[in-house]
Amino acid sequence: MEERIAQSRFELCKGKYFISSGEEKGNSNLSLQQKLEILTDAAKYDVACTSSGINRKGKAGALGNAAACGICHSFSADGRCISLLKILMTNHCIYDCKYCINRCSNDVVRTIFTPEEIVDLTISFYRRNYIEGLFLSSGIIGTPTMTMELMYQVIYKLRKEEKFNGYIHVKAIPGADPFLVTQMGYLADRMSVNLELATSEALQELAPNKHRKTILAPMRQIQTGITENKEELVLYKKAPKFVAAGQSTQIIIGATPETDYQIMQVSESLYQKFELKRVFYSAFVNVNQDTSLPSPMAGPPLLREHRLYQADFLLRFYGFEAKELLSEKKPNFSVYLDPKADWALQHLELFPMEINKVSYSMLLRIPGIGVTSARRIVKARKNGKLNFEHLKKIGVVLKRALYFITCDGKMMYPTKMEEEYITRNLLYEKENLPFLQEGIQYEQLSLFS
Repeated sequence: MEERIAQSRFELCKGKYFISSGEEKGNSNLSLQQKLEILTDAAKYDVACTSSGINRKGKAGALGNAAACGICHSFSADGRCISLLKILMTNHCIYDCKYCINRCSNDVVRTIFTPEEIVDLTISFYRRNYIEGLFLSSGIIGTPTMTMELMYQVIYKLRKEEKFNGYIHVKAIPGADPFLVTQMGYLADRMSVNLELATSEALQELAPNKHRKTILAPMRQIQTGITENKEELVLYKKAPKFVAAGQSTQIIIGATPETDYQIMQVSESLYQKFELKRVFYSAFVNVNQDTSLPSPMAGPPLLREHRLYQADFLLRFYGFEAKELLSEKKPNFSVYLDPKADWALQHLELFPMEINKVSYSMLLRIPGIGVTSARRIVKARKNGKLNFEHLKKIGVVLKRALYFITCDGKMMYPTKMEEEYITRNLLYEKENLPFLQEGIQYEQLSLFS
C-alpha cells in the first residue's frame, strides 16, 4: 500500500504543489496560521459540527482555553461533548458547483496543507487538550484519486507514525480509487460521502461535474465493508475494524425546489439501503450570488432545517415512516408545529391514549414523550398505576402530552379533542428557537457526530 501512496502525482514542498505540467498553483507566502484560518473557514459549510467561534486565553483560577478557528463540537455515543479540528486539505477544486464557496470559478485565496502540516497541527492541538479528534475534508485537487491519496497520507502518518488514537472522521471522495477508500476505512472511525442535493436533477443543475451514481458508489462500498468486517470480527476478534463509527452524509436544503416530503423519502431510503448512521441537513447559504440560486435576501432556511432534523429523529428512533409524516397533498412540514405534534393532530382518532396500557411503540407517538421517558413509563408501570405526578418525575413534558393522554381513564384537565382547540393551546407554548427572534444574524449551522 505504501508504494502505491508514496508516488503521489503532486510534489508538496513548503506549501506549494505542482501539477505534472510544472505549473505552480500554491502560495508559498502564507504562514501556517494563515492556511489554518483559510482552510477552517472554507470547511464551515460542510455540515455536522459547530465551530466554537471564540478565542479565549487561559488565566489564573480558570480551567482551559479556546481557539476560534477549526475547533468544532461533536457528541459521542455516551452523550459527551468532544472537540474536533475540522479543516480542508485544500480549497483548490476542479469542480464548479454553483452553491460552493470553493468552486473553481470563484476568485478566492487558494492554499493547501502538506500532510505533515495537518499531522503536526492535530498532534499539537491534541497535546494542548484543544481537541479530541480530527475531521478532514477537501476540495478536489487534480483528480479525486490524487486528493484521496493526500488525505490518506495524513491519516496514515497520524495512525501509524504518531500512534494517534483519537477520533478521526474523513470524507470519502466520489470517483477516487476504491482501493484507497478501503484502506482509509481501516484507519478512520467514521467516513462520509456528501449526497449534496436530494435529487439527481438538482445535482445536474447546480453541480454538473458530479453524478449521483459516482456519489453512491463509495457509499455502497463503505456499507459492504462494514458488513463484511462485522462478520470477520465474529470469527477473529483481533481483526482490524473498518469504519467502526459508521458512515453519514449531507443534504443541502433550500438551494433547489424539492419538498420536505421528497427530502424525507430520500433520507429514509438512505437509512434503509445504505444503513447510514446519520443524514445531516444543511440550510443553504448563498455565498456566491449566483442568479440560478435563491436570493440571499431570504437568508438560510434554518427553521426548515430544524423541522427536518426533528422528523429525522422520528424516522431513526420513533418508528415513523416518511409517508406518515408528509404526503404529496401535504408536502412540507408545518412552520408552527413540530412534526410529531402535527402528526398527532392529524390522527386525533387515536387519542387520548391510556398511559397505563398503551404499548411502547405507541407511547413514542405521543407528543411530549421521548425514547427515555417511554422506557421509564414501561418499567415504572410494572409496579403500579401511574398518575400525572409520576409522569412529571419520569420526564414527560406534560404541557404538550396532557392533550393526548389519560391516567387511569382521566385527563389532566378538561380538554376538547378538537384540532383547532389543541393547536391553539400548543401554539401558546411556542418553541424557544433562537433563530425565530428578530435582529439576529446567522451563519450556516453545522453539526458533526
